[in-house]
Amino acid sequence: MSGKFEVYQDAGGKYRFRLKAGNGEIVATGQGYVSKDAAHKGVEAVQRAADGAPVIDVPKAA
Repeated sequence: MSGKFEVYQDAGGKYRFRLKAGNGEIVATGQGYVSKDAAHKGVEAVQRAADGAPVIDVPKAA
């Protein structure tokens, strides 16, 4: 089973999304949005940005 994005309304009334792996584990969450449509656009932005995105190791700060 592949992962899925879930859009939901939090206790404060904002809309958020979370990415769940195939095993149901939450692997990423999004910020709060004022509308469901904005949360869906946030999901779309993450999908576009992640397509082919490299993994970069960031050096430890001094």
